[in-house]
Amino acid sequence: METTTVNYTFKAEVKQLLAILAHSLYKERDIFLRELISNASDALTRIQFEMLTNRDVLDADAELAIRLETQTKDNEETDAGDATAPKVLIIRDSGIGMTRADLEKNLGTIAQSGAREFLSKLGSGQLDPGDMIGQFGVGFYSVFMAADEVRVVSRSHQVGESAWAWVSDGSDQFRIEPAEKAERGTEIHITLKNDAAEYADAWKLRQIIKKHSDFVRFPIFVNGEQANQQTSLWRKNASEVTADDYKKFYQQLTYDFEEPLTKIHFASDAPVNVRALLFISNKREKSMISARKEPGVMLYSHNVLIQEYCTDLLPKWLGFVDGVVDSEDIPLNVSRETVQNNRVMKQLAKTIRGRVMRELKGMAEKDADKYNMFWAEFGRALREGIATDQEAKDEVMPLLRYATSQSDGKLLSLDDYIKQMGEGQTELYYVLGDDLKSVAHSPHLDPFKARNLAVMYWVDPLDAYIAPMLNEFQGKKFRNVDDPELELPAKAEDKPEAEHSDNAAGNVSDVDFGILVSRVRQILGDRVTEVRASKVLKDSPMRLVSPKDDFERERGRLNRFFDREYKVPKKMVELNRNHPIIVDLAQTLNDPLGSELVDLSIEQMYDSALVQEGLHPNPADMLPRIQRLMAAALKRG
Repeated sequence: METTTVNYTFKAEVKQLLAILAHSLYKERDIFLRELISNASDALTRIQFEMLTNRDVLDADAELAIRLETQTKDNEETDAGDATAPKVLIIRDSGIGMTRADLEKNLGTIAQSGAREFLSKLGSGQLDPGDMIGQFGVGFYSVFMAADEVRVVSRSHQVGESAWAWVSDGSDQFRIEPAEKAERGTEIHITLKNDAAEYADAWKLRQIIKKHSDFVRFPIFVNGEQANQQTSLWRKNASEVTADDYKKFYQQLTYDFEEPLTKIHFASDAPVNVRALLFISNKREKSMISARKEPGVMLYSHNVLIQEYCTDLLPKWLGFVDGVVDSEDIPLNVSRETVQNNRVMKQLAKTIRGRVMRELKGMAEKDADKYNMFWAEFGRALREGIATDQEAKDEVMPLLRYATSQSDGKLLSLDDYIKQMGEGQTELYYVLGDDLKSVAHSPHLDPFKARNLAVMYWVDPLDAYIAPMLNEFQGKKFRNVDDPELELPAKAEDKPEAEHSDNAAGNVSDVDFGILVSRVRQILGDRVTEVRASKVLKDSPMRLVSPKDDFERERGRLNRFFDREYKVPKKMVELNRNHPIIVDLAQTLNDPLGSELVDLSIEQMYDSALVQEGLHPNPADMLPRIQRLMAAALKRG
């Protein structure tokens, strides 16, 4: 094991970052204290969890606290009473501490992607550097905005480990050396710049703590006096908490510096005692250095944290909910299995889940714009609920939102869709596809447009997965529009649909059409199950229809999306014998020079239909044929 001082050199991007922090962001200086206190709080949380199952740690009975002290630095040129002597700020915690290897790993390097992205964002000038520092893994290094030198002395909680110091002046080097420290934890000695001496003022420190760290759950002392209120916000009445209090608490909880989409703050004593403060963020993807690394809420008992990531109160698909749940009905027992099997936990889980779902339903009813933001980020999570949770379907279905062929991009609930159902409509129609643009031009929509019936656009990959699970809603069955036995309400016109088409460019005889059908069968071969005339197509030349009792049609779509072994499913081909393209192809068959053009056109129509269905394995494969098709058309012309 290394026992001597070793010097290291920072990498180029880190040096650039430190130079910016040290010389360019003076107006943001206060945030360095926020970052160091957050780090100390994290260290205290980690030792707290360690001691839940392991009491064989250094200083097991030490108070979990953060202490700030100020002093004047002694050196050869000045004495402690000299007003010009450098000021020193010391931040101590009794947290988990660091070994020599931890110091080198945690303080000697910055995640290169984080440093690079921070510099890029900072250069754009579009975001507040004060917030950004907390988001890109560079929080500790903000100390160099105020420091001439930083000395971090740490001793690990592991019995037998010695103390080590990490020292840097913010230039291109740092060193790690043996140190003297009897207690567990970390202390940061900050020799302040001359123009940063205000950070040795206890009043200034308390002011910053009040602004940025008031809700840190461990006591913060400044020169022996507690500076944070350390109030459990979730144990207050909602009427006593300001919007700014919620925002600060959320930011300190998650390190997300955007406002949450919504909060849920409630208390109840029946059927179970619970105090909860929950949040739903604006984004599903967590930031790079989010304080909440895993799903799950923080579980407290009698205001004592017993699980940092409790996943037993909410199902996995509601993992986007962050926050705190506190119940005095849960015993202070550190065994996860005991907590998991506790009868109270089951009732607590039911209560928490019910309140979250009630909040979402209320948002959907009262604030459509906010709910649409939620749906854009977390709609897939709700679909996952239907797919993985038998109890979820009935409570989630009212929250589903879809654009339709008549909504001009507006999202509708299933209730809204039912209210707008056409005359004689008894089923809920949907079309599956890759995106809104492709399904909007689906040939399956032809008969629905003709009857002024709306079709829901299901374009998320999980829509295909949950489709077989969605049997009905409010007594009305769901129906895929590619169903071969689809029966639609009668049109106002008396004539069969195939006998009149706005696009008809002439008629094709039964003989010629029969020859074309045979040609299509020959060209497509065993890729299709049948080729037949369509009874419903109006504006499209061809559509692909699922064979009767095809129970695997949704699975194939999912296999393609998830890059699993995928084969294009066999479909039935329906041709619109009145469409100009079909008429021309049937007539071109009589031209000896048109054979190649017909064959290429059949292949292209089939591939185009696959693309519209979201079933083509690689649309780029069509390009050579398109060129051949153009060449054949020009040659014939």
